Amino acid sequence: MLNAQASYASPKLEARQHLHKGGWGVYAREGVRAGELLLVWSGEVVTGDQLPRLREAGYPYSVQVEENIYLVTMRPPETADLVNHCCDPNAGVSGQMALVALRDIAPGEEVCFDYAMTDGSPYDEFPCACGTPHCRGRLTGNDWMRPDLWKRYGNHFSPYLLRRIELLKKATRRQVARAASFVQPS
Repeated sequence: MLNAQASYASPKLEARQHLHKGGWGVYAREGVRAGELLLVWSGEVVTGDQLPRLREAGYPYSVQVEENIYLVTMRPPETADLVNHCCDPNAGVSGQMALVALRDIAPGEEVCFDYAMTDGSPYDEFPCACGTPHCRGRLTGNDWMRPDLWKRYGNHFSPYLLRRIELLKKATRRQVARAASFVQPS
């Protein structure tokens, strides 16, 4: 028998409505260990210039997987489509389309990831209300550029963002070396 789902979500997860804040979220039905595969996104492959028209047509779920390339859900949302953002996430990106547990996740706990791990463009910027001590207050398409996030998340960014991060690190090292060459010893 074929699986009717287009995306994959671990059987340890379930989507349910938030009673206190509206909308939907993904929760652990049972304990999840750090490193476990949580979900794999799927969707139609589209370019960034197509996103506004698709959102207007009622397709709000998307994830950026490459420079100007997005997966957009063009079917009723599945569990994988309903994972919310948090500035202190318990899940992180693995490869272009998968999400893994960054730490053990307790039964009943909401599964969240930081959208900075996938989003590198301004198509989906909004105020954040996660309320964690790490809350940035606003999500932007430039959050992936923050060295504090590089340190916290390691390689749990989409591959295209990891390439961008490496270029930024190299540019910064060159700038530091150039500045150091102008400093005269006393």
